[in-house]
Amino acid sequence: MQNTAYCDSSFGIFKITGDEIGIQSIQLTAKKTLPEQVVPPSLRLAVRQLTEYFNGHRKTFDLKLNFGEASTFHRAVWTELMTIPYGHTTSYSAIATTLGDSNKMRAVGQANRNNPIPIVVPCHRVIAKNGNLQGYYYGVDMKRKLLKLENPMSFASQGSLF
Repeated sequence: MQNTAYCDSSFGIFKITGDEIGIQSIQLTAKKTLPEQVVPPSLRLAVRQLTEYFNGHRKTFDLKLNFGEASTFHRAVWTELMTIPYGHTTSYSAIATTLGDSNKMRAVGQANRNNPIPIVVPCHRVIAKNGNLQGYYYGVDMKRKLLKLENPMSFASQGSLF
């Protein structure tokens, strides 16, 4: 059975869904106020850890994830994203090279775009090889804000952390 909970943050209100296997999605909502909720036991840890992250008190997540029917390639990309340290970035081409085919940088970008569990699976930490902030499902401004949260010295304005 799928459960739902919400996490309020200075970035917006995020809807978290999951089941007994793990977190299935995290989505920024258009909601302006946190809905009344009783957080299901299966999502309490996710809400707590996301709140800690947004408050600058968590650098890693320890949550079960459920990628459902995702392709093997997407799973490989998302697994690689989770190795990018807090406060650091890498490039689409570097991930493609790590996965064995440097020509698959666009496919890596598509996997990032289709990441159902942003923040926890930190697709915001992937930038262009030249250091530009490129593409993010919630926009480049949100990407910059997340990177600034993690590394304010480098991302108070656009920069590179290679």
